[in-house]
Amino acid sequence: MMQLTPAPLPNPPKLKVEAKGLSVRYGDKVAIKSVSIGLPERQVTALIGPSGCGKSTFLRSLNRMNDLILGASYEGEILFEGQNVLDRAVDVVDLRRRVGMVFQKSNPFPKTIYENVAYGLRLADVPPKAELDARVEKSLQQAALWDEVKDRLGESALALSGGQQQRLCIARALAVEPEVVLMDEPASALDPIATAKIEELIHELKALYTIAIVTHNMQQAARVSDVTAFFYMGELIEVGPTAHMFTNPREKRTEDYVTGKFG
Repeated sequence: MMQLTPAPLPNPPKLKVEAKGLSVRYGDKVAIKSVSIGLPERQVTALIGPSGCGKSTFLRSLNRMNDLILGASYEGEILFEGQNVLDRAVDVVDLRRRVGMVFQKSNPFPKTIYENVAYGLRLADVPPKAELDARVEKSLQQAALWDEVKDRLGESALALSGGQQQRLCIARALAVEPEVVLMDEPASALDPIATAKIEELIHELKALYTIAIVTHNMQQAARVSDVTAFFYMGELIEVGPTAHMFTNPREKRTEDYVTGKFG
């Protein structure tokens, strides 16, 4: 009888960022404790959990935004392309260019639409006008905003709708060509139509970027992510493929949270 050769197991995805034993304190308060998790390259990882559970602290650790909070300190490692970003020798400005951030509340600068996108490029260097124009257009196209604003680039960004402002902030983050994009509840302040556009955009962007998103919306996490991580009281309780996390989680606390029994 012919023996069937088992199909080879698929190679696990490369981890773009990996936290190992990461703890973050704000003064005496422990915000997250001994978290170990990797972000697979060119996938979307959703961070879920009740308010105050540490998911935003973890997200902001990945490009050291917590450095801006008085009394913040770290233990453990965050490896990005093999380098520990918590090392004192790391250029934090360069880190934040390579690991971009989109915040919960859209925060366009009181400048023109064009200058909002060009801002980071001008800080890094001053490319020729033609290249600057091309990078601005490319970033706005990636953020699915170009067709809506291409004839209004000289107008104030503050005149845009809330959803457009958030996509402008995404374009601004993409303009400096990051490798990782962090999103902290990017659609929580938006109406359902604008939220759907942001979710569609996330789905398209993962072909080019590694993305981590904090969300309170379980349906959103299920729709946009490949991997879901559940945080509770500063600890990472469980992480796994999103479909598995929502249908057959290992931990009772995860099941209770995703089914709405608490949160």
